[in-house]
Amino acid sequence: MGRGGYTVARVAVLVRAPVGWLWWLGLLAAGCGLLVPGVTGRRIGVLAGAALFLIALAVAATVRRGRYGKLTRAAARAGKSVSLQDREATVRDWRLAHRWPLAAVFLVAVGASFAVPAAPGLLLAGTAAGLWWKALWLGRWEHEHESLLWVRIDELPRPWAPGGPGHAAVSGYLTTGGGAGDARPGGARRRPEDVPVR
Repeated sequence: MGRGGYTVARVAVLVRAPVGWLWWLGLLAAGCGLLVPGVTGRRIGVLAGAALFLIALAVAATVRRGRYGKLTRAAARAGKSVSLQDREATVRDWRLAHRWPLAAVFLVAVGASFAVPAAPGLLLAGTAAGLWWKALWLGRWEHEHESLLWVRIDELPRPWAPGGPGHAAVSGYLTTGGGAGDARPGGARRRPEDVPVR
């Protein structure tokens, strides 16, 4: 894993990539559903949505966590010939590859929100919150170990396959020093005032 000419992307950036889209599409779907009483009524819909938000947050934050932990503990040092993909390119490629699944999920959430107001949209928002929490969890590991986690792009699953960088097809992670790339621990955009971890 530590040698060879291939491109790698930050694990935390891939985990964070869907967060913004799912959050805002979820809130928009929930808002659309609140325009009409729906089958259950707004009050029941919002209460159900709040419960679904918490459930989705917990599931998204913890699903495959054991797999992530196993890959993280076994991560190898990246070789000099490995190409590091920048954050913007990783996010752009992810969103381009997943644009149709995102559109389909949004349309389903909007349609279902007219039956159970707000609930499907809050489910999407909860998923976004859980993925954001998972990225923070990865960021804490990166900060504590003064290393950044990367995954080979050619091992990532196809857009419709679940799992992302925790998919069974991923054979392992690579690590670099904390100053590599243009994203902070956890996948957020690096600020000019950030001092790289040595």
